[in-house]
Amino acid sequence: MPRPGLPKLVATDLDGTLVRGDDTVSAFTHQVLDRVREAGVPIVAATGRGPRLAELTRNDIRAADYLVMAGGGFVVDQSAASGPVVLRDERIHGAVLAEFLVDLEAEVGTLTVMVEALDTHNAPLWGDHDPAWRYPDLFESRTRAECVAGSVLKAFARRPDHDADALLAVAQRVAAGRADVTQSGLGFIEITPAGVNKATGLAVVAASLGIDPSEVLVFGDMPNDLPMFEWARWGRVAVGNAHPTLRALADEVTLSNDADGVAVFLDRLLARVDQTPRLRAA
Repeated sequence: MPRPGLPKLVATDLDGTLVRGDDTVSAFTHQVLDRVREAGVPIVAATGRGPRLAELTRNDIRAADYLVMAGGGFVVDQSAASGPVVLRDERIHGAVLAEFLVDLEAEVGTLTVMVEALDTHNAPLWGDHDPAWRYPDLFESRTRAECVAGSVLKAFARRPDHDADALLAVAQRVAAGRADVTQSGLGFIEITPAGVNKATGLAVVAASLGIDPSEVLVFGDMPNDLPMFEWARWGRVAVGNAHPTLRALADEVTLSNDADGVAVFLDRLLARVDQTPRLRAA
């Protein structure tokens, strides 16, 4: 069991929160996360990355007991001795996605669209090549019809004359309950099945552990972290580089991702708990 004064579960976003701007995680951060686990607190990686990037994710947060991936749609328990167990695998039906994209394009114009359809290691993204995509992912150029021929984990869409927040505002209105839509700082909106977000993914983990939202501490930086900030109640901590909407909801703001803000906060928390006077045994 966790020591008194600690949450019973810690969940952190990765890119822009735990991972630094040069795409690395410091040795200090790894050490602090190990100490959190040694204190009896499970750790969750809550990320927009899909399962095709599970190996990269495990490398970036080696202490993680659970992975909440694809913005909440793909949840993995890594704590079992027999190996990882998938606790959730939600997909958005291609026909639903196609209809939503048609309605959104009627409002904003033609979109660049990519989909994440496969969950195998380093599987390619499909769709429209967009030079604004910052990562060197494998990519297969496919027509819109091919991309929505089956269910997908999530989709990414961009309109060059709309910044991500402006496009997000329109997309959330147009979605009308057919999908969840957010953005994570990549310049694209991200489309997941209705009811799928980091909060509902994290709730799967909490339920498996018998943990209440009031016992969960979360860290994040972008609008895709808002649902878990609204859900978790032990503490909501934004890094110093966080989006204004997340900072407004945070209980505290720590240092930036480049300054190891998550690790600094957890290190201070552990130190404060270690200094808490213990009751003398009778």
